[in-house]
Amino acid sequence: MTCQPVTQDPPNSGIIPLLAPLASLPGVGERLAGMLARAIGGDRVVDLLFHLPEYHIDRRERPRLAELRPGRVATVTATLVRTEPPERPQQPWRMVIEDGSGFTELVFFHPAPRLRALRPGTRLAISGAVTLSAGRPAFVHPDHLQPAERAGLIPPIEPVWRLTAGLAAWQVRKALTAALARLPDMPEWIDGTLRRRRGWLDFATALRQCQAPTLPPDPLARQRLAYDELFADQLRLALLRARRRGRAGRALTGDGHLRAQALAAFGHTLTLGQAEVLAEIDTDLAAPRPMRRLLQGDVGAGKTIIALLAMLRAVEAGAQAALMVPTELLARQHFRTFSALSPVPVAALTGATAAAERRAILAGLADGTAPLVIGTHALFQREVRFRDLALAVIDEQHRFGVGQRGALGTKGRAADILMMTATPIPRTLLLTQWGEMEVSRLAGKPAGRHPIRTTLHAAAQLPAVVAALDRAFARGARVYWVCPLVEETEATDLAAAEDRAARLAERFPGRVALAHGRQKSPEREAALAAFARGDTPLLVATTVVEVGVDVPEASVMVIEQAERFGLAQLHQLRGRIGRGAAQSFCLLVHGDNIGEAAETRLALLRDTEDGFAIANADFRLRGGGDALGTRQSGEPGFRLAQWPRDEALLRIAHRDAALLMHRDPDLAGERGRAARLALRLFGRQ
Repeated sequence: MTCQPVTQDPPNSGIIPLLAPLASLPGVGERLAGMLARAIGGDRVVDLLFHLPEYHIDRRERPRLAELRPGRVATVTATLVRTEPPERPQQPWRMVIEDGSGFTELVFFHPAPRLRALRPGTRLAISGAVTLSAGRPAFVHPDHLQPAERAGLIPPIEPVWRLTAGLAAWQVRKALTAALARLPDMPEWIDGTLRRRRGWLDFATALRQCQAPTLPPDPLARQRLAYDELFADQLRLALLRARRRGRAGRALTGDGHLRAQALAAFGHTLTLGQAEVLAEIDTDLAAPRPMRRLLQGDVGAGKTIIALLAMLRAVEAGAQAALMVPTELLARQHFRTFSALSPVPVAALTGATAAAERRAILAGLADGTAPLVIGTHALFQREVRFRDLALAVIDEQHRFGVGQRGALGTKGRAADILMMTATPIPRTLLLTQWGEMEVSRLAGKPAGRHPIRTTLHAAAQLPAVVAALDRAFARGARVYWVCPLVEETEATDLAAAEDRAARLAERFPGRVALAHGRQKSPEREAALAAFARGDTPLLVATTVVEVGVDVPEASVMVIEQAERFGLAQLHQLRGRIGRGAAQSFCLLVHGDNIGEAAETRLALLRDTEDGFAIANADFRLRGGGDALGTRQSGEPGFRLAQWPRDEALLRIAHRDAALLMHRDPDLAGERGRAARLALRLFGRQ
């Protein structure tokens, strides 16, 4: 299958005016264009068109004044009887109106001079919500007040858009009227059968119905637009996958002798899940195209041994492999593990590596005598050169930027890339953010791991939590006590962690160590080492222990102010325990008066250890966007699609894009050419 890059302009030049700057619209100067751009998040005409209303107000109800009902939106025509200025400054202005059926009032606290100047007998058109004032129906600050002869300016169905300071709704409406006038008839990029089955309008009609309706918009209009955006995104990812499959790579095969030695040192049989994932990776490594695979494995699922075995396959093929991690702590942990299991030398390169050792490692990488290397960001620095890097493994990939992840792979010739994460990714985000990659899911945990018992405790129960530590120490347990650390209040939080450590040290003298990110590395390492040895069985720490700390004897974790953490981070922290043979306990201590949403999230963590279930539920609770902390710079967001409302549409778009690519890989047919327009229009080219 061939796949030509979709870079040229689509054949329909009618969309070119939609890609023009906002200031190209009649009546939109540079100042107004700037305000519009801030409100809509873009500076093109199409960005304005895609700035959909948050809701619509129905102003079609036209009662007589005697028929007004509080709580309803009404549009009336009436005559001004008199204006009553306030007797005291804090009182409102009142304007009495009548229409032959009765009287009512317009109430203003700070009316504009033009309203104060209105003369009795003036005919007015008024629209707004009817409320009670002094026990009678009235219009308090009505939305619209026009001379009766200009009643046509009051829209029967009024869109309400998100605005910004200084920007009025009428300015948005005027600019949108000009933008909609540029909207051409588009060729159809949606599969005809699908469109008929869903009852969708064409693109232009759906957009007009949302932005300038004369009747309440059909929900199918917004649904159609959301699908268009999702389809364009999924088609972009399908093109990326096809382009990657067409690139020349290298086949990495081996005889398995290094792997056999590593597994013998490991001393355990791979779980069924590990064996299945390794087989998928091996298939990619043996293929004559570059691998780009995401391995998501829950906390403690056994990703590290998979990474080592994949890297040894590259060494068996006569090449080199590198593992990049986000922190020195995690690099040291992996270095210890790899050194104990690998039958070939392993190097570790971090910012703390001494100069002489660094020179030796760089020389080994350059001449190939260092076949495996583990490092931090130091790995993709300019002076790091490999003789033949064939496989780059990126652990905790979400902590690296997009450019950083790609930089390591460019140090090899058509290097294969394996990304790993212990932060479970909801299936929806897999399709939208990682859809250009193959995905392996490593489910389950190695045999012998006990479930972790998680309990919730209000802050008022803190003395009982502290008392429970005595029982934990009596049975030889080691305990993490995690204090929150939020960047905006770092100094305050560090002081809180230090204060907590001091208080616990009074209760448990000689048993408490403290670790946080602002300590000098030797001081922090000494605290972690003392905890690992059991010299100080209670470690008070910030989230510095989230990754890279592996103490199987640790079986209790207390997380203070748990409501301040994200669910994914809580799940990661909890994964520091439950690694040994003892029953483990996680105590989530929260504020005494947390909200219902926070309580629901913590209860979710209490009720399951399945990180994938947690991630999907959290996605539904908090919606999409950046809530999960997984969106990276440069990845497209969504303007028209929303979560979880449009999850089902995403799955349909995924299948439809794959089907189009199968039938028309070059997008050269009638529908393919229309799809190119969608890619350009939605910024997915």
